Amino acid sequence: MTQSLTQEQSAQLQECFLLAQDPKQQADASKMFAQLSDSLSSNPIATELLAALWNEVLAARRSAAFWQQFRDVEKEMSDKLAKSHLQLRQNYLRLMQEQ
Repeated sequence: MTQSLTQEQSAQLQECFLLAQDPKQQADASKMFAQLSDSLSSNPIATELLAALWNEVLAARRSAAFWQQFRDVEKEMSDKLAKSHLQLRQNYLRLMQEQ
């Protein structure tokens, strides 16, 4: 027997995905997903499939957050390096003018 998600369940799943985007709200998203999963207990295949999908979504969100932090650190280091290079260049020009 094929059974699809109701419109309410589909909306709840979309809300879970939206909440999961913010790492601070992932606990709320997981609670909401658990409620959705409980409502699908009559369809174990759908429950298992959605659980796998949910785990992948959370893993992707964690990965995205990691790479965003990595990018921010890399940008900060690059900015400091550029600032240092500019300072060295100004010092060199000042030294050349003094000679």
